[in-house]
Amino acid sequence: MGYDNICKYLAEKYPADLIRWLHDIEVTEISVLKTELNTEPIHADSLTLLQTPNQILQWEFQTLPASKPSLPLRMLKYWVRLKEKYDCPIEQVVIFLKSTRSEKVYTNQLVDTNTSHRYRVIRLWEQDPEQFLANPALLPFATLAFSESPTRLLEQVAAAVDRIEEPLAFTNISACTQLLAGLRFHQRLITELFPEEVMQESVIYQKIIQKGHKLGLLEGKLEGRQEEGYSIVRRLITRRFGSVSDQLLEGIQKLSVAQLEELSEALLDFETVTDIAVWLASHQQ
Repeated sequence: MGYDNICKYLAEKYPADLIRWLHDIEVTEISVLKTELNTEPIHADSLTLLQTPNQILQWEFQTLPASKPSLPLRMLKYWVRLKEKYDCPIEQVVIFLKSTRSEKVYTNQLVDTNTSHRYRVIRLWEQDPEQFLANPALLPFATLAFSESPTRLLEQVAAAVDRIEEPLAFTNISACTQLLAGLRFHQRLITELFPEEVMQESVIYQKIIQKGHKLGLLEGKLEGRQEEGYSIVRRLITRRFGSVSDQLLEGIQKLSVAQLEELSEALLDFETVTDIAVWLASHQQ
C-alpha cells in the first residue's frame, strides 16, 4: 500500500495545515519542491520550501523504522543535499506512522566519530487526536493517534469526515483516511464506517492504482533478475560453505535484487554460515 503517497498527497495538497501542526507557525507563501535532491536517486517523501521566512521544511513519513541505509544517515544525506542546493536553514521532521516498540523510533540523531546531526521525531500513536479532529486536512492522521478506545476514535474520525461539505475534499480526505486507517484497523471495521465507493472515486486511490499497473508491467522483468541473483548467491554459498539450511535459503530467496547484489559482495568477507544468518537478520528487520 502506498502510505508514503498518501502522506505526500496530503503534504502537497494542504501544506499550510501540516506546517501549522508540525511547526506551529503560520505561512502564506509556500512552494512545494520536487523530492529528487540530485541526479542520484535519493528521494524524500515530502519537501516544502517556505519562502517567508526563507527555510526548507523536510517531512519524512515512515511506516516502519527499519531503513537501508539507516534513517539517521539518510537524514544527514538529505540535509547535505538541501544545504548544498538551497543554502538556507533546514528543519527536518520524521513522522512515524505505525505503532512499534522498536527503539529506532526514539532515535533522533546520527552520532559518528567526527559528526553529529539531529532532527525531530514524531510518533503518531503518541499524538493527541484532538488537533487532527479539529482540522479536515489532518483527519487521516487522527486514525493513528493516541486513544484508549481506538474503535471509538475511528468512529469520531468517520463522523468528522462526513461533515466535510465540499464534495472533492470529502472524497479525497475520506480515501486518505481509509487507507491510513488500514495500518491500525481491520478492513471490516473501516468498510462499516466509510463508504468504499467514495474511496474508489478519489484522486489518491486512482494514483495508487495507476502506480500498481506500472509496477505490474515491470514485475516480470524484476522477477527474472531476482531469480538470477538468487541463483548466483546460492552457488557462491555452496562453493564457499557447502550445504546450508533450507530456512536460510528461504530467507535469501526473499531478498530484493539490490540486496542479493549486496550479499554477493559481503560473502567475500564472511568466514562462517553464521555470518550469513547475522547479515540476513539485519536486512530483514
